[in-house]
Amino acid sequence: MPALNILSNLFTTLYNNEMRRKRECIVLPASKFSSEVLRVMQKHRYIGEFEQVDDGRLGKFRIQLLAKINKCGIITPRFSVKKDKYLDWERQFLPSYNMGILIVSTNKGIMSHHDAQDQGLGGSLIGYVY
Repeated sequence: MPALNILSNLFTTLYNNEMRRKRECIVLPASKFSSEVLRVMQKHRYIGEFEQVDDGRLGKFRIQLLAKINKCGIITPRFSVKKDKYLDWERQFLPSYNMGILIVSTNKGIMSHHDAQDQGLGGSLIGYVY
């Protein structure tokens, strides 16, 4: 059965493997969008190294887990957020102030809400991790 939402599949696989205390997981299919989301998570130390493996089909990711993800998920529909309204969305999706990140798609690329706030950018909410 094909994956209907690649990002939802990514977050679900990461969360399930973290709850099982696995050291690494394999996520498929791979995409550039998923790769950018993983880079943001890696930058904020929620996951370790990851690599994209070309299997002759759609590809897959091999991701090293660090046991730091308590919950992650996508935000649908993808709400637009203005540069000064991140605090409202942070209250809605994160358990406490400054714990976790919101992943945001901006015109400068995919980044965390902290980076977008520092640069004064708005965008669309993609997901959350804490």
